[in-house]
Amino acid sequence: MAEHPGLQRKTSAVVESFSQVQKSSHIPEGDSVPDFEEKLRPITAQEGDNAVFRAKVMGDPRPSVSWERASGCPLSDATKPFYDNINNQHILKIKNLALEDADVYKCIASNKHGEAIYSISLIVTENPALDFKKMLKKRAPASVEKREKKPPTEEEMLKILSGAEKKDYERICAEYGFTDFRGILKKLKEMKKKVEVEMVRVLKPLEDITANTDTNVVFDTILELKDPNIRMQWFLGTELLRIQYSHGKYEVKQMGTKHMLCISSVSRSDMGIYALQVGDKRLSARLNVIDEPLKFLSDFKPKKVTERQTAMFEVRLSKKTDAPLIWKVKGKEVKRDEKFDVSFSEDGLTYTLKIKDVKVSDTGDYTISIGDLTATVPLFIERIPIKFTSHLKNVRVQERGKARLECEMSSKDVHIRWLKDGCDITASRRYIFVREGKRAEVIIEDCELTDGGEYSVVCTQDNDTHQYVASANLTVDERFASVKSGMSDAQCPTGSPAELCVVLDDEKVVGVWLKDGVEISELSGVQVLKQGAVHKLIFSGVTDAHEGKYTFRAKGAESEAALTISDPPEIDSSVLDLLGARPVTVKAGQTATIKIPFKGKPLPRVTWYKDGVEVTEDARTKVERTADGTSLVLSRCLREDSGAIMLRLKSDCGTAVANLHLNVIDHPKPPQGKVEFLELSGKCIKMKWKAPRDNGGKQVTSFVIERRAAGKKSWTRAGKVDSSTTVFSDDEVEEGQAYQYRIRAVNAEGMSEPLETEEVRAGEPIEPPGTASQPQVSNITKNTMTVSWTPPPHDGGAPVLGYILERRKKGSNMWLQVNKELLTDTKFSVDGLVDDMEYEFRVTSVNRAGAGSPSTVSNAVLAKDPTRAPGLVRNLCVSDSTNSSISLRWTPPEQGDEPSGYILEVRPEDAKEWMKATKIPIAGTAFTIGGLQERMKYHFRIRAVNEGGLGKTIELMEGVVAMPPPVAPRFDLQGKLKNQMVVRAGTGLCLHISFSASPPPVVTWFKDGVLTKGREVITKNKYNSQFLISSSQRSDSGVYRVHLKNNYGEAHYDVNVRVTDFPRSPKNLRLEEEVPGTVTLQWDHSPDLADDDEGAHYVILKRDTSTASWFTVAERVFSSKYTVTGLLPGRKYYFRVIAQNSIGDSDPLDSKEPLIIAKEKECVSSLRLKEYASPPRQVKPTFLLPLKDHTVRRGHDCTMTCAYQGMPAPQACWYKGELKISDSPRFWHSTANGVCTLVIPTCGAKDGGEYTLVLENHLGMAKCSCNLVIFDTDDKGLLESLTNQANKEKLIL
Repeated sequence: MAEHPGLQRKTSAVVESFSQVQKSSHIPEGDSVPDFEEKLRPITAQEGDNAVFRAKVMGDPRPSVSWERASGCPLSDATKPFYDNINNQHILKIKNLALEDADVYKCIASNKHGEAIYSISLIVTENPALDFKKMLKKRAPASVEKREKKPPTEEEMLKILSGAEKKDYERICAEYGFTDFRGILKKLKEMKKKVEVEMVRVLKPLEDITANTDTNVVFDTILELKDPNIRMQWFLGTELLRIQYSHGKYEVKQMGTKHMLCISSVSRSDMGIYALQVGDKRLSARLNVIDEPLKFLSDFKPKKVTERQTAMFEVRLSKKTDAPLIWKVKGKEVKRDEKFDVSFSEDGLTYTLKIKDVKVSDTGDYTISIGDLTATVPLFIERIPIKFTSHLKNVRVQERGKARLECEMSSKDVHIRWLKDGCDITASRRYIFVREGKRAEVIIEDCELTDGGEYSVVCTQDNDTHQYVASANLTVDERFASVKSGMSDAQCPTGSPAELCVVLDDEKVVGVWLKDGVEISELSGVQVLKQGAVHKLIFSGVTDAHEGKYTFRAKGAESEAALTISDPPEIDSSVLDLLGARPVTVKAGQTATIKIPFKGKPLPRVTWYKDGVEVTEDARTKVERTADGTSLVLSRCLREDSGAIMLRLKSDCGTAVANLHLNVIDHPKPPQGKVEFLELSGKCIKMKWKAPRDNGGKQVTSFVIERRAAGKKSWTRAGKVDSSTTVFSDDEVEEGQAYQYRIRAVNAEGMSEPLETEEVRAGEPIEPPGTASQPQVSNITKNTMTVSWTPPPHDGGAPVLGYILERRKKGSNMWLQVNKELLTDTKFSVDGLVDDMEYEFRVTSVNRAGAGSPSTVSNAVLAKDPTRAPGLVRNLCVSDSTNSSISLRWTPPEQGDEPSGYILEVRPEDAKEWMKATKIPIAGTAFTIGGLQERMKYHFRIRAVNEGGLGKTIELMEGVVAMPPPVAPRFDLQGKLKNQMVVRAGTGLCLHISFSASPPPVVTWFKDGVLTKGREVITKNKYNSQFLISSSQRSDSGVYRVHLKNNYGEAHYDVNVRVTDFPRSPKNLRLEEEVPGTVTLQWDHSPDLADDDEGAHYVILKRDTSTASWFTVAERVFSSKYTVTGLLPGRKYYFRVIAQNSIGDSDPLDSKEPLIIAKEKECVSSLRLKEYASPPRQVKPTFLLPLKDHTVRRGHDCTMTCAYQGMPAPQACWYKGELKISDSPRFWHSTANGVCTLVIPTCGAKDGGEYTLVLENHLGMAKCSCNLVIFDTDDKGLLESLTNQANKEKLIL
């Protein structure tokens, strides 16, 4: 019987994760994001068992809970989510687990503020017994062969029964033919005990607890559980605790490995032994409950509370009792109402009495009684201090005025007294006292100077010894007169009356007048007047002596004002008459000065205007001002400065204006506008213009007209006209000539700038004629030809007189005129031509203005006799055809002249009309007609054409069908696909075959003679097919055949594909030193090289312990044994073997310990060999194979060898340069069997140079030298030169 497989798990590693996401940016107080109160645990269960996930969540608002699978699969039908109202848990229960239920399950709790996600894994292991049940259901009746099978061994039977239920043990043993049922049950029980013992490990046992009644108790233990879903039960004595039905009495909690049983409000009935059953482990501890007598735990001290606050008494009892607690105050029991609030805590141990809005009347002793216990607590009320919400404020009044002092308190239940300078004035009738709620006021009518002083208000209240005082000062000022209406400044013309007036608020007050600080006693023309409270100063006629500053002073009052004389500005009338009579005239470039005197007081503001715009000073304009006049100075006057000039004098007293006209004279402006030409003929040019806009201030006397011919620079005077006319006629013109004119205006000051005209022509212009058409050549012979053309479209304004005809040889630049006189006709016969020569022609038109431009050159024409039309085309036939095209070929005709092309026509079988295959004749003797309808029959005919005309038509005897000719399948490889292909495992295997066949063949792919099917993707079209395996495996190796077949044949092509990979490493490297200086390596073959017939091999490397670099000893070793030679005696070596194929190298197989090469030993003296008598022979030392130059990379060994002969054996001595190195321990050398060897280990830069070997015996001496070059890996120049050398020299790398 085959061995039963072990339990298998349907999921991977255990997963447990938590995440929380907040959606709201602001969470109100009291609300929260969902969270898990208790962690969920991953579950591992067998197939067929039940699995239960429990989650306890919190959050406000209450979160909604959903369950999902991380894989996205829906929950199975056996999965039931529900809510446990007793334990406040969300439960996901999965019944009868299947392997498909294994997944990561997510519990999602969400509300409007966010969501929390807890992910845990469910691992489902296979149940062999359940598999056995399934097998029984599907099993057919057992045959005789199956009954005769050997029953399972005891170990196999234990594995089968380990996952089955106990009730099925006997039946399963009978089914498997196992007879020792009792023995297997005993061993199974022992095995399960061992497993269970290992499943539970107690780190901290339960401990006994002693507690008082009505307290909470927690039993805790720390367990290490192999199976987190192992069943755990709590007992009280022998009775199982039903936790979920205890209404919160019992609660089981778990925090990591800590397991707890919480018991709330224990009583003596809860005493006993509590036990926890975990598997076969049972942990227990005792609970003792002590019942103490009832007593008060609170400390009763007098309580002091501020008025209007809430007073609270709190009593704590030692234990719960059913007796009522009674509160009393002043002998009366306190009942719960709006004033008193009586309550107790949830545990029934704390009683609270709250007295709201306490007042003075609530003061007293409060008594608490429960059963026989009584306690008294006194309550004292502290009054709220009086505060002034509005304090007394200092007041200042004038004598006989009214004063008010007022304040506002925080309470209206207060007693008030008023004090003045510390004396009580509450009973005085001098004062008026007002009291309205929290507000108090004292009023003093007709204040006297004695009423000034400090006033205070004193506030007191019942049951409060404090006095609350607020004070303020009253100040009474002496009464003075004040100005009711003061004086204001006055301005008067000279000689006019004036008055200064002051009004006081007291009629009895007398004042004094002052002028410039001096009291007025006597001043002519001035009168002082007083009318009650009105005081006046009257002037009969103001003069300069009256100007000044006047002051009126009285008791407590003063007023000031200034009196000034104001005369309006005035300009002498004679000056105004003179300025208005005639303008001020000045020549351009000169300076104009306008001076106007005036009088006025105060000095007026001077402003000059030109044409209504205020004049501002600049480099040319200056304004001068004096006390009695002003001047306007204009330097370098311009014509634009002419205009109306106005002077304005303005002050507060009035305004004066003077007007005049300034005239600046200059030469006139140019005539206006564009010149109008009234006549343009060959004999006269008549023009008209407009007079200048500005005559320069002088009358225009005349106009001067100048002209110049087109293209000229100098101007000549054409004439002069009077200013009364603006028209001029120029009779001295040349017909057809272009002219330009300019006109100037003249006055007494000179001439204006010119007004220039555009170019105009006298009469119509005459030009050479236009270009004639391109000449056409006809009637061609070897000596003559006729040239014709058409007249030019434009004659240039004069009739064409004739034509000039020219010719030239093609390729020449020299033109020869054919005619001696002008040709009047448009056709001319040219003779005297050279046979077989090409000619070109051009024509030039001539009128009285001259010759025009030559015409376009004619086409080149060959001078020869006319060409004959071609004969009949021969051998028209079909050369190829496809579904949309037909190819034809033919032979040129034998008769007639050579054709220049062929006209091929085609006609479908169902049509009557012939159509040309091309728009222009076909140049060659073959053509392919495309765009045909598949399998439609077409008829063809053809004829030759040349300059002599069209040849006769020849038609193909039969119609041709548009389809390719039948072709048997054949491959078009072109070297793209080879017979052998090596592919690396894991890469794509792609076989692309191109072929041709008509009709398209059926393509079939075979592998090792069997039709392919499975992992490959095959694509095909008319001309190629592709076989693709996206990720190849070693099993894909084989011979692939592609087979092509159609109605006209078949073909196939084979490709030998080998899928390979990096070879696996060889094993078991063994070293053996059989011969001194050599080591034999043996290893076990790599399984990948044994089957590789593509040159897979081994690479042998060695490393001296003195260096970290590996050196290649041998490459392309095919056996599993190799002997390494050339090892230095006394040195330690590591060896490495690497398997290598076309893909790459395997992992190296290294020797674990270094091998020490034994040094040479002396020959055993006792070994006697038979002496051989050689014939006497003496030879001078000579070199048979001399030393060669060596190039070695830094860090590698270098071995130099040479072959010699010499008798007797010569003595060898090695030198480096001039230094002898034979005795140096740095080098190793040997001389044996006619070979001298020098080994330089681990070459460095200092080892480079010339080495010399000297051989010497008594017959003579021989010397041989070589050079050693040491290089680094990055010495690219040297490496390239070495690579390019022929492989004749020995290079050790």
